[in-house]
Amino acid sequence: MSITAKPVHGGGCECGAVRFEVTGPLRGIINCWCGQCRRLHGGAAPHTRAPWDRISFIEDRGVKWHRTSDFARRAFCGDCGARLFYQLDDGGGLVSISVGTLDQPTGLRVLGHIFVDDLPDYASIDDGLPRHATNWVGDQ
Repeated sequence: MSITAKPVHGGGCECGAVRFEVTGPLRGIINCWCGQCRRLHGGAAPHTRAPWDRISFIEDRGVKWHRTSDFARRAFCGDCGARLFYQLDDGGGLVSISVGTLDQPTGLRVLGHIFVDDLPDYASIDDGLPRHATNWVGDQ
């Protein structure tokens, strides 16, 4: 299990219309290769995860939520378009956070890859990390 113990992780979008902090540890990164993530992120979507109640907003004027399936919603910045969060309806209060929105250094490491059955013809995975045909949430 890869969890970073950094006490507070800052993050936000490109334009500053969204700034947030996550208190406490984050799960390591899982790269999602599903078709929806590829279209929304332009490639594999690296996500970490934390309880929603540990995320606080410093600036939230740009946060927009939209349903992307009958079981989940996603947040993005309505001003610059940055992808921010992914939340399952039955996710137990957890939210996936787009790793690219986190301030550096994150201290996070990639745990593995999901939805590799959807891997596009232009991509290859050569890192030796676990690969899952569909979903997997890691060890946390």
